[in-house]
Amino acid sequence: MVTSAEEADTVGYTLKGNRYLNLTNRCGMLRCAFCPKFNGAWSVKEYNMRLQHNPSIEELVEAAGEPGEYNEVVFCGMGESTARLDVMLEVARRLRAKGITKLRLNTNGLANQMYGRDVAPEIAAVIPTISVSLNAQDEETYIRHCRPKFPGAYASMLGFVKSAHEAGADVTVTAVDGLPGVDVEACAAVAEKLGVKFRRRVLDDLV
Repeated sequence: MVTSAEEADTVGYTLKGNRYLNLTNRCGMLRCAFCPKFNGAWSVKEYNMRLQHNPSIEELVEAAGEPGEYNEVVFCGMGESTARLDVMLEVARRLRAKGITKLRLNTNGLANQMYGRDVAPEIAAVIPTISVSLNAQDEETYIRHCRPKFPGAYASMLGFVKSAHEAGADVTVTAVDGLPGVDVEACAAVAEKLGVKFRRRVLDDLV
């Protein structure tokens, strides 16, 4: 039985012609100092992103809409989508089967560290576009702002980027302009060295 609280959850939301899927509020590996939820804010534009339940595969597929309804469907909520890896991959497979092929994942890139194996090729096989939060040009700055729970997070994130790129995904890494010590040009140079794209993000802009 679906409760009224579950009915109120924002499972899918629309921004700039794209449909975003809010799989979980759990991050697991990071506690980013600049993340709104760690500062008591759970809204993206007009949407309340705090979940009372983890949406089911069926709910997520339904929330994605129909082929051609949106520019692309993006796995991105107020949490790390890869924390529910099996669910995310199955949703992606079902969306592709119904004709929705423009899929993107916005991720912190720590799934390999989370699962203790290289899962990037599995993701790239069903989600062709991947955006990874690089967030810093070096490990020291990354630790300062992203506050990883385990050592080696920065190197693991870079390894995920490399693996996803080699697996054929269209990979972009991003960094938030405006954070103290973050050198956006240096971050772009990291992306160039990895052979992937770079995008500058604006502080408090989650999309």
